[in-house]
Amino acid sequence: MLKNYILGWLLITSTMVAFGQKSWDLPKVAETKFKPASYPITKYGAVPDGYALNTKAIQQAIDECSAKGGGMVQVPAGLWLTGPIVLKSNVNLNLAIGATLLFTKDKSQYPLIKANWEGYEQMRNQSPISAEGAVNIGITGKGIIDGNGDAWRAVKKFKLTESQWKTLVESGGVLNDKKDLWMPSESYAKGDATKDPGRIEAGRDEAFFQSVKDFLRPNLAVFTKCDKVLLEGVTFQNSPAWCLHPLMSSNITVRNITVKNPWYAQNGDGIDLESCSNTLIENSVFDVGDDGLCMKSGRDADGRARAMPTKDVIIRGCTVYASHGGFVVGSEMSGGVNNVYVSDCTFIGSDIGLRFKTTRGRGGVVENIFIRNIYMKDIPGEAILFDMYYMAKDPIPQAGEKRTLPKIEKLPVDETTPSFRNISITNVYCNGAEKAIFVRGLPEMHIKNIKIENSVFQSKHGVDIQEASNITLNNVKVFSKETAPVIDIINSDNISFKSFEYSADAKNLLRIAGENTRQVLLQKTDYSKAKIKVKAELGASEKAVSLK
Repeated sequence: MLKNYILGWLLITSTMVAFGQKSWDLPKVAETKFKPASYPITKYGAVPDGYALNTKAIQQAIDECSAKGGGMVQVPAGLWLTGPIVLKSNVNLNLAIGATLLFTKDKSQYPLIKANWEGYEQMRNQSPISAEGAVNIGITGKGIIDGNGDAWRAVKKFKLTESQWKTLVESGGVLNDKKDLWMPSESYAKGDATKDPGRIEAGRDEAFFQSVKDFLRPNLAVFTKCDKVLLEGVTFQNSPAWCLHPLMSSNITVRNITVKNPWYAQNGDGIDLESCSNTLIENSVFDVGDDGLCMKSGRDADGRARAMPTKDVIIRGCTVYASHGGFVVGSEMSGGVNNVYVSDCTFIGSDIGLRFKTTRGRGGVVENIFIRNIYMKDIPGEAILFDMYYMAKDPIPQAGEKRTLPKIEKLPVDETTPSFRNISITNVYCNGAEKAIFVRGLPEMHIKNIKIENSVFQSKHGVDIQEASNITLNNVKVFSKETAPVIDIINSDNISFKSFEYSADAKNLLRIAGENTRQVLLQKTDYSKAKIKVKAELGASEKAVSLK
């Protein structure tokens, strides 16, 4: 074993990485294996005309396949209308080329069940596709699974053109008081006006949940406490809420799939791994309305009580287009996220490229994340973001929207305090972003031990580091249009820049602020291009900076 460990990412072999003085084997994901037996849904009376409801026929095929030891449930070419279906152990649901599994708009077909939403146990409509406690299941082929999500979702006015908005409003539905949010029904509007309407608590009976049923949108495909799950080749699209949601599951393989949602799709995440282990996601495309590749582990006290981190994940060769984030951790990460390996991914038009988000109250530790070979283009927000003041809003403000900065105060550290640490990022190339790098920790819990190496950013703004410790940028180039300053550091310590390149004729290379800023080191850098090398403000001292 190679023992020359370095701080950051070092690829030792195809199966091992090292960070600091520790090393980890890459996770091994157990694969599915299915019997050759075939169960065509047409044998059970399914009709491919887009009109006949095929729920019973498809479910009967799945049930019989599983009961007889497993095999392939075949969906031939055609338009197959169905209500929600449940996968069972040893079943591979295979969609042929030309097959579309279309889930009905009729919400009465989706019973309310106890489920999980954004890290909480809640009442939700049954998901179009679900499995619980199943072993050795798959959804494969070349067909399409369509969740008919437009029947469920609200739409914000600013995300549509005037003509699109007019058409939507004329179709029916309900507007909010500000006339800037369209909702599909009065039931949805009641849920929208109620705090946590799906939350199971005293005083909420079946009649209450039925009254807000339309608001309790299901995720398209949910796999709960399953082992050995394969998603391969299929297009998943138009989900009512999140698209793919493995929950407390293990040995998940996602390969060569496409996930599509309209960019206006509220909560239209691509894939959310929640409290999962041993996962491989590779060679897949995500073009969605919210986060693309997202790691979660429960929310606040519920997530901490579950105490199941998302861990041992490999993501490689994926492309993310429109989304709120390309690769994302949080904000529901209260059970922790660790040992995640991301490589050779492309983000085009994603609001934020690498997005780490949390807030006070979550708790949880995110650590040992290894990222390399990331290619970005046209990022409206930050190429790399670590933010512990997540506000549960779209990352890019709409025109005219005013947002206030969070109140900065130091609070006691307890189980509700989140932590980001030990994260290595190398070989990131970004052509176009609002800001290259943004790191914002808490006064009581700095973001710690972040290393960014061998990367090039073209952006409007440069590097912004607040309330952070042990942040290293090595051989990083930031060509920003705004250069007053290129680097902004507030109340942070042990910040190191080595071989840093920046735009010519910069007004100010480095600005430091706050009396807690100390031990800032710049070395092997050309300082002659900056009119002002260092500016100290708001209690900071230039003595905190060393130029070598």
